[in-house]
Amino acid sequence: MDPTEQLRVVMAADFKRRRLMSPDEARVFKAAEAAVRSLDLKWRVMAQVSLGEVLSAADQRAYAAINSKRVDILLISASGDPVAAIEFQGSGHYLGSAAARDAVKKEALRRAGVAYIEVTPAHDFTDHLAKELARVSRDGRLSVAA
Repeated sequence: MDPTEQLRVVMAADFKRRRLMSPDEARVFKAAEAAVRSLDLKWRVMAQVSLGEVLSAADQRAYAAINSKRVDILLISASGDPVAAIEFQGSGHYLGSAAARDAVKKEALRRAGVAYIEVTPAHDFTDHLAKELARVSRDGRLSVAA
């Protein structure tokens, strides 16, 4: 559809706002912001980031496999490089093919040297993220495991 047709369709449609994060994801987001501040990291916290915007691959099939997948929360360095992805695994998360989708995200992030942090309802979000982000900041940029 060309831009003129897109505009016509958009002008004829009714749009409504959609919540960006679930209440639990919002709590994890706030805990990540608090951990970044308490550790005095110069990182930024972002929500619902498409992997296709922050990862690249010469293999177009590999890129297509991650292009439309999102991470719940992404931490970026002061220069804008991805440092860590945080995924909230709530109740009922592993329904259908969710485990396989997460495995794809986790492997792509690992291969790009981006930390992957899982958070569950059982975690104390603030404590868990503070420990994990301290570990990631100590380790520096992760390298691909052999």
